[in-house]
Amino acid sequence: MADAPHLYGTPEPDDKQGNATREVDTGDHRVDDPGYGHPVKTGDDRVVFVEESSGVAFAEATRDIGGGGGAATEVEAGALRDRTDATGRSAGLGRDVAIGIAAGVGAGLLANLLRKAVVQAPSVLAGSWDRALAAEHRAALAIFDQIEATGDDQPGTRTTLLTTLKHAIGKHAFQEENSVYAMMRDLQMAEAADHLNHEHGYVKQYFFDLGEMPRNDPAWLPKLKEFRAWIEKHMREEEDDLFPRMRRTLDEAQNRHLTRLMHREGLKLA
Repeated sequence: MADAPHLYGTPEPDDKQGNATREVDTGDHRVDDPGYGHPVKTGDDRVVFVEESSGVAFAEATRDIGGGGGAATEVEAGALRDRTDATGRSAGLGRDVAIGIAAGVGAGLLANLLRKAVVQAPSVLAGSWDRALAAEHRAALAIFDQIEATGDDQPGTRTTLLTTLKHAIGKHAFQEENSVYAMMRDLQMAEAADHLNHEHGYVKQYFFDLGEMPRNDPAWLPKLKEFRAWIEKHMREEEDDLFPRMRRTLDEAQNRHLTRLMHREGLKLA
């Protein structure tokens, strides 16, 4: 008979679990099953039913795997359960823990996706890619405003706000570099794209220098203001010249496509 599905891909010839799996008649696997099941015969002819659920595998010894032809029955599973009970409850606890991990991983992934959606939502609501990027420019400048309102006696607040600014601009730059600037080059605007990408290197330099300086250093705030003046010039060049020119070059469908690409990149770092 053909090889049965295996938990970790195609079994190697000397793979005991893989060979054991081939000895068991699994029957047909229904695509609408909530889990993906694998009956496995162990070295002493015991059979357990291994399932995958939310990326976590666990062994269930009480399920009738059916299929006939030497497949385990509820009686055989019961004997295995009795033997497990004789050695303690660790196997049952392990299964419970695995199921808990599966549920936790699922909930954690959902929560992370929701958080990313909330972070990206203001950009999405702004509309097309160029308007979204302009909205992110304004959001970054608002963080600059908050930092500039701090005094040398608020180093903790400055550190927190600088971290927030770094994340906002980092995500923004990632979107531009991986979608907008790349599209620019395909539109014969490579020189402009390379110029903007080059300037992003100096954004990193400013963040590095501000991060190295003590937040209560009298020179720290003037350095931040220098950074703001520099990045505002970069933003104006994008908003007043390069982005409008690029938007006019693209047709409506291409602009919509670029908007989707940009938000997809943004969600990666949101």
